Amino acid sequence: MTQTDLIARRERLLGPAYRLFYDEPAHFVRGEGVWLYDAAGEAYLDVYNNVASLGHCHPRVVAVITQQVNTLNTHTRYLHETILDCAETLLATLPDHIDRVMFTCSGSEANDLAVRIAEAYTGRTGIIVTELAYHGVTHAVSQMSPSLGEGVVRGPHIFTVPSPLSFAPEDRAAGFAQAMDEVIARMTRAGFPPALFICDTLFSSDGVISDPAGFLKPAVERVQAAGGLFVADEVQAGFGRTGEAMWGFQRHGLNPDLVSMGKPMGNGHPVAGVAMRAELIEQFGKKSRYFNTFGGNPVSSAAALAVLNVIADEGLITNAREVGAYLKDGLHMLSDHSDHVGEVRGTGLFFGVDIVTDGKPDGDRARQIVNYLRQHKVLISATGPHGNVLKIRPPLVFRPEHVDRLLAVLSAAVSNS
Repeated sequence: MTQTDLIARRERLLGPAYRLFYDEPAHFVRGEGVWLYDAAGEAYLDVYNNVASLGHCHPRVVAVITQQVNTLNTHTRYLHETILDCAETLLATLPDHIDRVMFTCSGSEANDLAVRIAEAYTGRTGIIVTELAYHGVTHAVSQMSPSLGEGVVRGPHIFTVPSPLSFAPEDRAAGFAQAMDEVIARMTRAGFPPALFICDTLFSSDGVISDPAGFLKPAVERVQAAGGLFVADEVQAGFGRTGEAMWGFQRHGLNPDLVSMGKPMGNGHPVAGVAMRAELIEQFGKKSRYFNTFGGNPVSSAAALAVLNVIADEGLITNAREVGAYLKDGLHMLSDHSDHVGEVRGTGLFFGVDIVTDGKPDGDRARQIVNYLRQHKVLISATGPHGNVLKIRPPLVFRPEHVDRLLAVLSAAVSNS
């Protein structure tokens, strides 16, 4: 079957809401480490997929999934040691005050559950998100995901705060805190005092905003002082991605009330969760029961436990820091030599690179660059309010030789765009 036939079949069967990457969609049949392979056996360098955070088909994760699925797979209503081992190991990576965890199948479900818990604890419904946030696709969290587009209506209880990128780095902490004060006052007047503020701590949909470390703390403290909870959405920034700590909120010196996690947690196996302070789930549990048929099942727990062990055993946080620094230097060098490459933002193995023309965001040029890379077998994407921010987010096992390959093709892409 030709690629044209596959695309037509997909459109007929799956409908128009699904989107494909790239002007020339890719058809992959196998993955290994940082590489994806198409039907012709051609290798593509994956510099985008944080789902397979340890690299595609990591042998240790594959082995434990295979062993467990060959032994038993039920759910969390039965006792099972692996579920508890996973919970215990995961909680040990979090601050001491975060001492309970509940498992789900996706980050969307984790954020949905976090909202329910926060509303039950505070007795409020007001939610604060950034102006281009993405937190998932359930009915509740799609309303608080402006990046999904105008077709997804934001609820009257959901208020947006300007992206931190609206403020210069030297003014970011004070400016974002003041903006938070203003939105809290506005939503309180409207009858929706804040139940929670939720953010991806690398602001990946807002254009990737990492610096200065700590800028987020004053704004979060404003929310907590106003009686709201802070939900650290670590689906993008967690599991060592920043190269500085296990969790993105840690580089800001924050004390979250809840921590949601997803994509990288099972290295491709669908497992996610939300961790929290004990008193939050105590309040929720008095009035509600929670059960998720597949969330936290023994196979999922085995996968998640293996991911945690691999991150520790293979020193992947250190690798993200060291290889990320090498990549950052290369991106800055590219920016210094091209008028079309603007600000470079990011930390560890997650970067946003502005593509500009005459100093202004150029989403069309960014798209050309992304598609040039795809044609030359390197995979990235774009994000940000103008679609002009190259989104670079490779697996945590990325090495300097992979950086060299990326930079060579990216330099050619910029020159030819």
